[in-house]
Amino acid sequence: MTTRDQTFARVAELIEPFNKKGVPLAEQTRFATDLEWDSLTVMDFVAAVEDEFDILITMNMQAQIETVGQLVDAVDTLKAKA
Repeated sequence: MTTRDQTFARVAELIEPFNKKGVPLAEQTRFATDLEWDSLTVMDFVAAVEDEFDILITMNMQAQIETVGQLVDAVDTLKAKA
């Protein structure tokens, strides 16, 4: 299992409590449309991701992240810089 696969698996675990509709997760799963998250849910989820990986996701970065795969890439990039 690659580091990216591990990151995806952990992100998927973090999404689970917020995935009220039980949407199957994939790289292309979109937070706003597929998971139907509102801004408060996004903020709570981002805080959980930041705590889990000990990273800081800026507001500009959050605005560009639309899918689970994009988030995994961002987490791996931020972890590499830490």
